[in-house]
Amino acid sequence: MACRSCSSSLGRLPRRPVPSLRQQQPFVESTPRSVVSASTSSPARPPPPPSCARGLHTTPAARHLQQQQQQQRRPKASSGDPAAAATKEEGAGGLAQRLASKFASAVRRPGDESIKSAVVGSYASYKATERLAAACARQADYSISAADRKAETVPTAADGEEIGVSGGGVWHKDFDLPPTFSTWAQVSMLHMYLLVVRMRCVDDRDVHARWQSQLVDHFFAAAEERMVVAHAMASGGVRQRFLRDLFVQWRGLLLAYDEGLVRGDAVLASAVWRNLYKARADVDVRALAAVVSWIRACLVRFERMDDVELLAGGERVFAEVPAGAELATVDRLATGPSAAAVPESAAGAAVKK
Repeated sequence: MACRSCSSSLGRLPRRPVPSLRQQQPFVESTPRSVVSASTSSPARPPPPPSCARGLHTTPAARHLQQQQQQQRRPKASSGDPAAAATKEEGAGGLAQRLASKFASAVRRPGDESIKSAVVGSYASYKATERLAAACARQADYSISAADRKAETVPTAADGEEIGVSGGGVWHKDFDLPPTFSTWAQVSMLHMYLLVVRMRCVDDRDVHARWQSQLVDHFFAAAEERMVVAHAMASGGVRQRFLRDLFVQWRGLLLAYDEGLVRGDAVLASAVWRNLYKARADVDVRALAAVVSWIRACLVRFERMDDVELLAGGERVFAEVPAGAELATVDRLATGPSAAAVPESAAGAAVKK
C-alpha cells in the first residue's frame, strides 16, 4: 500500500506502463518457452532477445500479424528454385560480369547501336576516357635521367624548368619544342581539347559533362604522378599549387582555342603561339601554320565519328592525322618567293592582335 502522496503521483502515470529494459530482462529470461508458443499460436521458438521484450505486452493477434509480416519481408527460397538460384548468382557478382562483357563488346563492335547504353555508362566511360587521356599524354612524352637526378645535374632552361630526354615524338623533333613538363602539358591539353570539342556534339548534355570531367580528371592524375616520378616533387603543397596553375591554364586554353575556331586561323595561330610556344619571339611560323592545319584536319576527322566510335577508339585519329605530315601540307599550299610566305603573314597578323 502506498501513501497518499505516492498514490496521487501514481494516478498520473499511464494505466499500462512499459517497464524498463532492466526490468524486462528477468521477465524474458524467466518466461517458459511453452508460454510464448501458446500465446503466439506458432511452433516452439526461443524467447526473444531483450530488445524485443516490448512485443510481449501486445495482444496475441498483433504478435501473429507481426510474425507474418516478417516472414513476407524475408522469404526463404528453396534449394530447388531456379529463380532463387539466379537471384543469388546475380548478387554474387553477376552484375559486375555483365558490365564487363558489355564494355568489351562496345570496344570490339563500336558501331552496334544496341550497346550504346553500355558505352555511355559511368563504368565504361571511365575506362574509355582513361585510355583517351593516356593517348593524349603519349604525344610529347619525355623522361628524366635517374643518373642526372641522383647527381643533381639535370639540365634546365632559361626560366629554370627541367629539361628531360625526348621520347621521340614529332612535337620535340619537328616542332622545335623542348622536352619539358610544360611542353608535355600543353601538347596533352591540345589533344584533349580536340576530344572535348567533339564531345560537345553529344546530344545528352549529362553524358558530355561526364566524359569531359573524367577525361580532365585522368589528365591531372597523370600530371601529379609525373611531378612525383619524373621531377621528384615530394611536397604535396607544392604539387597542389602547380596543379591549380595548370587548371587555370586549361580553362584559358579552352577559351583561346574556341575563339580561334570561330574567328579564323589567324586568331587560332595566335592562341597556339601563346600557349604552346609561350609567345616565343623566335617561333618558326611554318611550324605554327602546320599546327593550325593539323587542328583543323583532326576536327574534320572527329566529325565523321559517331558517339560510340569516339569513346571506343577516338585516339586513333591522332595516328591517322599525324601532326608532322602537316608541314608538307603547308609547304605545298604556300605560294610566293618562299615556302613560308603565306604562313608568316597569317602568324604575323595573329601576333599583332
